[in-house]
Amino acid sequence: MTKNKLKAKLIDLKDFLKLKKEKFQTKTIVFTNGCFDILHRGHVEYLARAKSLGDILVVGINSDSSVKRLKGEKRPINNEIDRAIVLSSLACVDFVIIFEEDTPYNLIKQIRPNILVKGGDWKKDQIVGADLVTKNGGQVFSLPYLKNYSTSKIIEEILRKHTKNQI
Repeated sequence: MTKNKLKAKLIDLKDFLKLKKEKFQTKTIVFTNGCFDILHRGHVEYLARAKSLGDILVVGINSDSSVKRLKGEKRPINNEIDRAIVLSSLACVDFVIIFEEDTPYNLIKQIRPNILVKGGDWKKDQIVGADLVTKNGGQVFSLPYLKNYSTSKIIEEILRKHTKNQI
C-alpha cells in the first residue's frame, strides 16, 4: 500500500460526512475508537471483528493532547499521525478520524454509525455514544478482547526489561 493510499484513509469529519452522503447511504457503518498507541495483536483482532459487523469501519483515534489528558504526560508513545498511518495500513480499517475531545461522543453524534463497537472491558451501558446509536436504531457491541494484550502491559514489559538490563 502506498503512502498516498494510507493517507487517503486518514480523513477529517467534514470529508467523511460528504463521502457518507454521496457513497455510503446504503452501507452499514461501524464505528470504534481508542488511543491505539502501540498497535498489537489484540487491537488487530478486535478491529477485524469490528469490520466483520458491517461494510465500512471508521476508527476514531484520540489526538495527542487527548491521550495525554487520559493516560498521563508520558503518553502517547507514538504521535497521532503515526498512529493513524499504522491503523490505515490494516485492510479492515476503511477510515481513521482524529478527534480532540476526551470522548468520541460528538464524533458519533455526527457520523451516526449503524453499529458502535468497543472492547470487552466495556459494558454496553458504559460505552460512550451508545445512547445515540440505539436512539437512531443502531446496535452496540462489546466485543471480547484477547487477555494479556494491552499497550500498558507492553510499556511495563519494556521498562521491566530495560531496568533489569541496567543492573
